[in-house]
Amino acid sequence: MTFPRTDPSEIAAGLVDLLDLREVAPSGDFSTPATVAAYQGDSSPHPGGHVFGGQVMGQAVTAVGRTVSAGRRIHSMYSYFLAPGDPAHPIRFQVDALRDGGSFSVRRVLATQPGQEADEEERTILAMTASFQESQDGLEHQERAPEAPDPEGLATTAEVLAGIDHPVARFWSTQRPIDIRHVTDPIYLRPDPASDTLEAQPDAQMVWMRTLAPVEAEPLLHDAILAFASDYTPFEPILRRQGLSWMTPGLKMATINHAIWWHKHVSANEWLLYVQRSPSASGGRGLTHGQVFDRSGDLVATVTQEGMIRAPHGA
Repeated sequence: MTFPRTDPSEIAAGLVDLLDLREVAPSGDFSTPATVAAYQGDSSPHPGGHVFGGQVMGQAVTAVGRTVSAGRRIHSMYSYFLAPGDPAHPIRFQVDALRDGGSFSVRRVLATQPGQEADEEERTILAMTASFQESQDGLEHQERAPEAPDPEGLATTAEVLAGIDHPVARFWSTQRPIDIRHVTDPIYLRPDPASDTLEAQPDAQMVWMRTLAPVEAEPLLHDAILAFASDYTPFEPILRRQGLSWMTPGLKMATINHAIWWHKHVSANEWLLYVQRSPSASGGRGLTHGQVFDRSGDLVATVTQEGMIRAPHGA
C-alpha cells in the first residue's frame, strides 16, 4: 500500500506562496517608534492541530528581510516560541528596525494572532531578532562535511512509511514540501537500535534535505526555506540518545527557542546535509546542535534548538 501523492511541484510552489507575505498596515497595539513595516501570512494545516514552528520562522525571516536594503542578507537569527499558532487564523508580523549601520542591519519581529477567547487580546506566538550584513571579504576557515552516502540512493519518507495508515504518516509521506532522507536509521516508527547498547549510543544523526521540487524564488525566500526546513528534525538526536521514537506513547515536545547562523547562502533546491547532535537533556529540556553542509562539503549554516521534551516514566 502506498499513499497518493499530490504533485511535488505544486507542494513546493505552495511553500513559496506560504512564505511570500502580504504587506499590511502596522497594528497600533504593537507599534513602536522603530516600527517600519507589517506583513501577514497564511497558516497551513499540520499534524497536531498547531502551526508548524518552521513555518512561522520562515515567514518571520521573509518579514524582516523585506525591510533591509537589497545588498544585505541575513546572517543570524534567534527565535523564541511563545505560544502555539492557530492554523485557523493568519499570522501578523510586525517589524522594528533596531539598527542600520554601515555594514549591518538588525531587526526585531513579533508574530501575533487573535486571542483564542472572544475577550482575549492579540497574542504573540513568536519573537525573533535577526541581523543582516553587506557582502564582504574577510578571514576564511570552516569545518567540512563528514562522509555520507549520496541522497539519491536513500529511501524517501514515503518509502519508509509505506503501508502505515495513520494521518501523521500520510502527511509526512505526501504533504511535506521538504524532501528529507535519513542517512542514519529513521526513527519515525521505532527507536534507533544502537540506543540499546550504552557503549554504542548514537550521538549524531544525518539527513539530506531539499525542496520536494525545484522552486523559482528570490534569494530571501531561499533563506526562509532553510529556516523552515531546519525545524523538522532537531528533536530526533534527543530521541535517539534516549532510545525513543516519534511513536513513543505519551511523548510531548515543543520548541522553546531556535537559532540559525548563515555562513553562506545557498539554493534550497540543492541537496543539503544536516548533521545533528544532542549534547544535553535536562530539566525537561533538550538541546540540539546542527550543521548544514552543501553537496560540495562546505559548511553553509549552523543551527541550535532547545525544546521542551517530556516522556512518560519507563519509556
